[in-house]
Amino acid sequence: MMHVVLFGAGHVGHALVKVLGTLPCVVQWVDARDELFPDEVPANVQIEATDLPDAIVDEAPAGTYFIVMTHDHSLDFSLTQRIMRRDDFAYFGLIGSKTKRVKFERRLMERGVAAERLPEITCPIGVEGIVDKAPWSIGMAVAAQLLRVREMGVRVGPEALRRIRVTA
Repeated sequence: MMHVVLFGAGHVGHALVKVLGTLPCVVQWVDARDELFPDEVPANVQIEATDLPDAIVDEAPAGTYFIVMTHDHSLDFSLTQRIMRRDDFAYFGLIGSKTKRVKFERRLMERGVAAERLPEITCPIGVEGIVDKAPWSIGMAVAAQLLRVREMGVRVGPEALRRIRVTA
């Protein structure tokens, strides 16, 4: 079963959680802004209202699917740095444009992340071909991408999947 850690309780996070709530996965939904979480969430979603997201990254099990879509670019970068310290995640998706990706890659390399590891970051996120920027469209596209990654991992194995991502 997929273990998803979703950082960000904005409009896109809400839309994605509704889709993930229908899938065979466990979701940790993380944001410091407690007031943004709805009163009710699907049974497979666990709300983590915390201002210590690094601990969530560190404590996530191997094979986690990380998704970063917060309201703050500096928080996104801090989480990206933390996630990239790990080498055991199944997926790491970062919401943003190709420009954001380039800026983050440069900053990550300045901080010691090897260039060979940068392809492990999926940014922009979501299956290709969906250009609509509405929260529901992004949520569906990201959920579809997670399912594709999971299916590929089942077929080739997690270590082979990691090598495919890095060489792609």
